[in-house]
Amino acid sequence: MTLAAMSATTPAVLSLIREERPLIDVRAPVEFAQGALPGAVNLPLMVDDERHQVGIAYKKHGQTTAIELGERLVSGEVKQARIAAWQAYLVEHPNALIYCFRGGLRSQIAQQWLEDAGISRPRLEGGWKAMRQALCDRIDTAALQPMLVVAGLTGCAKTTLINQLDNGVDLEAYARHKGSAFGRRPEEPATQINFEHALAKRLIGLTEGLVIEDESRQIGNANIPLSFWRALRQAPRVRIEMPLDWRLAQIQQDYIIDLEQAYAACHGAYQGWQFMQAQLSNALIRLGKRLGNARLQRLQRLQALAFKEHAQGNPQAHEAWLAPLLTEYYDPLYRYHLEKQRDAAPPEIHVGDWGSCLEAARQWNR
Repeated sequence: MTLAAMSATTPAVLSLIREERPLIDVRAPVEFAQGALPGAVNLPLMVDDERHQVGIAYKKHGQTTAIELGERLVSGEVKQARIAAWQAYLVEHPNALIYCFRGGLRSQIAQQWLEDAGISRPRLEGGWKAMRQALCDRIDTAALQPMLVVAGLTGCAKTTLINQLDNGVDLEAYARHKGSAFGRRPEEPATQINFEHALAKRLIGLTEGLVIEDESRQIGNANIPLSFWRALRQAPRVRIEMPLDWRLAQIQQDYIIDLEQAYAACHGAYQGWQFMQAQLSNALIRLGKRLGNARLQRLQRLQALAFKEHAQGNPQAHEAWLAPLLTEYYDPLYRYHLEKQRDAAPPEIHVGDWGSCLEAARQWNR
C-alpha cells in the first residue's frame, strides 16, 4: 500500500466520515483551527511558524526553494518527533487515514516518512478541500429532501423532541450553541466550517425526510447554509403549545441546572459558578436595547437576587426573572413574527402539546 490514496469524493470515503474513521490532519494548527474534517486529529508536518516561512519562500522564490527550506526546518530531531507523533497515534488508531489541504505534497511526505519507518497508511486524494466539497454537496442535496420543522415558543423542548427521532437533525448541537442570547455553552462555539461538516456528517446517513427545529439562520457563530435554510423556510411544520409553568421548568433545567453542571465540569465548581453568572448577566445586557432600560434594570435586579438564592441552594429562584423575560419579551416577539409571516408561512400540519407533536413528527412522511 505504498503511497496509496483514497478519493475523497467516493461514497465509501463519505461513509468513513459518518463512521468516525480516525483521520490524521497534517496541516498546520492554524489551518486546523479554522475547520477540520470530522474525526480528525491535528498532527502537523509543519507548525504555524514553519509553514509561514515556507509560504514566504514559495511566493518569493518558487516551489523548489520552498521545499528545500521545509526540509531544513523539519529535519533531525524535529522530523523524528513528528514521525513519532504519527506512530503513537497509529498504535492506538491503526486504521487512520492521512490528509492535508489538497491531498498533495504534505500528506505524501508524511505518508512516505511513515513508509520508511515500516508503516503503510493511505491518504485522502484531494485532501481536505475535496472532502469539504463533498460534505457541502451533501448539504445541498439534503436541501432537496422532504423536511418538517418543529416550532413553538421558547421552552417548548423542541430540541428534546428532535433528538427523540431517528431522522432528527439537531442544528444547535452542531453549532455548539442553543441559538438564543442565552445559548452560549462552556465549550467554544463551532466555526462555520466545523458546523457545516458536522451537519453534513449527520446527513450522510439520512436519505428520506428530515425533522429540524425552527431556527434563525445564525446559530452562535455559524450560519445555516443558504440552500438548506431556504428549504427550511418553505417546509411544513408542527407547532408545540405548552403552558408557561411547563416551559419554565424546561428552561430552568436547560439554562440553569445543566449550564451550571457544564461549567463546573469544565472549570471546577467555584470558577464554573463565576463563569455561569457572567454568561447569564451578559446575555441579559445584550438584550438591553430591545428590552428597554427600565425593564432591563428590573430584570437585572431580579437576576441578582436569584443568584444569591441559587448560591444558598435554591436554583428555582431564577423563575423570578425568567418568567417575565418569557412573557414580556420572547413570547410577544415570537407571536409577532408568527403573525407577520402568516400569509406567506408554510402550512402547519399539527398544533398541540409536546407529546402529540412528537407523535405527529413520527407519523410524518411515512
